Amino acid sequence: MKTGRKQHSKEILFQQDMTASCRGIIRTEKASGEMIELKSKKEIRLMRRAGLHVHAAHEIVRGLVRPGITTHEINEQVEDYFRRKNLEGMFKGVQLHSRQRPFPAVCCMSINEEVVHGFPSDRVLKEGDILSVDTGCRVYGWCGDSAMTYPVGTISPETQKLLDVTKGTLDLAIELLAVKSHWNQIAAEMEAYVEDHGFSVVDTFVGHGIGREMHMEPQVANYYCRGADFRIQPGLVIAVEPMVNVGTAKVKEGKDGWVQITADGKNSAHFEHTIAITERGPYVLTAGENQYQNMNFADY
Repeated sequence: MKTGRKQHSKEILFQQDMTASCRGIIRTEKASGEMIELKSKKEIRLMRRAGLHVHAAHEIVRGLVRPGITTHEINEQVEDYFRRKNLEGMFKGVQLHSRQRPFPAVCCMSINEEVVHGFPSDRVLKEGDILSVDTGCRVYGWCGDSAMTYPVGTISPETQKLLDVTKGTLDLAIELLAVKSHWNQIAAEMEAYVEDHGFSVVDTFVGHGIGREMHMEPQVANYYCRGADFRIQPGLVIAVEPMVNVGTAKVKEGKDGWVQITADGKNSAHFEHTIAITERGPYVLTAGENQYQNMNFADY
């Protein structure tokens, strides 16, 4: 994002370069943790500032999502909030390669069968749609990143189940971060939880470490992947973001070169939080004060 501040080189990776599969895209030499940056208590407190602004952005979105509004209008309100608070939106202006249009917004807005990286537009939301919103900002050099999928009006029972299971997968991961020693123990349970409910885990995209850069090591798979394990330890800060499809796990790229769509045209949901591991347990940096166990961190 060209705001007159220093550009962070890894921003050009965006989420596309965080792709992963057990076919070797994740490099096993990084699983040892040697390249994973652990944060101090002071740094985690600074990341919480960014996380609270991302939480506030989602509260704006929550209050706006309804039939009849456009995704462009919603994005404009989030961008206005970032501007008023003098925050650096992390997504706008990101470009994967020279042939690709820079990402035009501070929010990814993905509707129904769109999995991630949808552009805000003049498309009007309709009753029964779902809208996945992913956004992030940088405050004093530290990042926060979060995604949620919102129902538009009344949605079908199957679609509500999709949202419940996807959020439940993220909640399960947060719960297990307090008791498990390695990520693959958690990822295996996330995958099983999704499949037990009859849905599929998107394996083309994964979560990521986060700090001064939007995307850092480790890569955080939402399914068991032997070459993608790492140790859960104090100072680790990761963005966990399960993406779950009603049908096939396969996705395809849209015509704009950004949006990713389910291969069978069925709905997809996406939930994400930035989470710090501390000696007190997981601290959900992009959640509200009364959510999860965040009350335990009032004096952190």
